[in-house]
Amino acid sequence: MYSIFESEIIIRPDDIDMNDHVHNTKYLDYVLAARYDQMQKDYKMSMSEFHKLDYNWIVSATHIEYKRALKLGDKIIVKTQIDSVSGAQSKINFWIVKKDSGKTAADGYLLYTMISKKTGKPVRIPDEIINKYSV
Repeated sequence: MYSIFESEIIIRPDDIDMNDHVHNTKYLDYVLAARYDQMQKDYKMSMSEFHKLDYNWIVSATHIEYKRALKLGDKIIVKTQIDSVSGAQSKINFWIVKKDSGKTAADGYLLYTMISKKTGKPVRIPDEIINKYSV
């Protein structure tokens, strides 16, 4: 079982759409920001260190379920957890939770594929990376 890590984000004015709530595309931005933050503080391997190994992650699939609207000034906690690792892919579950109420605003998963920065092609996730993420 993999650990669940958390990052806090405050909803900004440029996240709000004409319906006076967070635009649906911003939810994925929050998950991406949390993953970058968590790579450094929780996995102890920043994205720049990952790039020095000539690897990168690309999103192969996304699934999100919206449950509650987010508004300007809301504080959210973005929780992520590795679900599985297989070959070149890693499935990451996420939950976007309103900090004040503890209620889930959205949840889902992302399927990431690790690629070689040199070739742009998928590469099997090396054991040392899997071990680094197995916390």
